[in-house]
Amino acid sequence: MIHRAGERVDYVVTFLEMDARPASPRPPMPVGPASALLVAERPPVWWFLALYDAVGSEYEWTDQHDRPRPELETFLADPAVTLHTLMRAGWPHGFFALDARERGVCDLAYFGLPPEAIGQGLGRFLVETAVHAAWDRPGVARVTVNTNSLDHPRALPLYQKAGFAPVRRETRSRVLTRDRASVGD
Repeated sequence: MIHRAGERVDYVVTFLEMDARPASPRPPMPVGPASALLVAERPPVWWFLALYDAVGSEYEWTDQHDRPRPELETFLADPAVTLHTLMRAGWPHGFFALDARERGVCDLAYFGLPPEAIGQGLGRFLVETAVHAAWDRPGVARVTVNTNSLDHPRALPLYQKAGFAPVRRETRSRVLTRDRASVGD
């Protein structure tokens, strides 16, 4: 079924948690082109939004564009928030943002790969790296993430393979910004 831009659709948000550090070691960098995982220091809003759009434009990631710029600047400048970019062959192949502003919790607030990087085995590397980086933060007792049925269909299984367990689901609705073949279940 085709859903058109401007149409209101229901989607399901799945909230997941992990309450213990994974037993597996930190994954090695995948073989292939020159690669580096970079942590941005006080990244500018445009860099975050460029990554956010590269990954999420096909999945209705639009909310951060509605957030007041000063609020987004404050979020990105907070020392409890870190933005990591996987650079490979000279361009961003994925990113994740960790938000540890809540005591004892580190949220994998943003995660993904742009369409051109999907299918290269980088998602598993990046999510496992994000999980280890989250657990490396002092005082973390729980790591959280959420995904929804508008996201890439492999997002939920990827999080579960990385050790996250669903803890609740919510149905929400939104107006689509682009045509979509489906909205998941």
